[in-house]
Amino acid sequence: MKDQQQLFVKMALSAWDTYVKRTDKLFNTFTDEQLLKEVAPGRNRGIYLLGHLATVSDGMFTLFSLGDKLYPQLETPFLKNADKEGADQFSIADLKKYWNEINEKLTSHFNKMSPETWFERHTAVSQEEFDKEPHRNKLNVLINRTNHLSYHYGQLILISKNE
Repeated sequence: MKDQQQLFVKMALSAWDTYVKRTDKLFNTFTDEQLLKEVAPGRNRGIYLLGHLATVSDGMFTLFSLGDKLYPQLETPFLKNADKEGADQFSIADLKKYWNEINEKLTSHFNKMSPETWFERHTAVSQEEFDKEPHRNKLNVLINRTNHLSYHYGQLILISKNE
């Protein structure tokens, strides 16, 4: 069973790392002007998606009991509000810096976590709920966050297609 856990964790971390690297590479190909454009008419802008993805990743620190969020000030403009309701208060350079710092620290923490730790409950689920639904664990959150990241990666590709 332990070998299977280790394999599952390795697969999930590999997918996460792949999408973080792909998304990071994509962000670095865009000019600031491109990141200020909507991915499609009436949709989010690249700057908003950059802040949104950084904020969602930042939330994993508290979900996984790894410490406090690094940039809690991003939560309101990039999670609670829609695009164009506060995203412009941050520079693209700062958002890229936050994105990189968050992901570097997460990677460092993730690489130190044992396979068993990944199958423990996260902080958004009570022990009682977890006892009934053990799939609501840290690894499941990582898988969901990877899917979320890949979805927005697909949206971001539209920026370069619309040039």
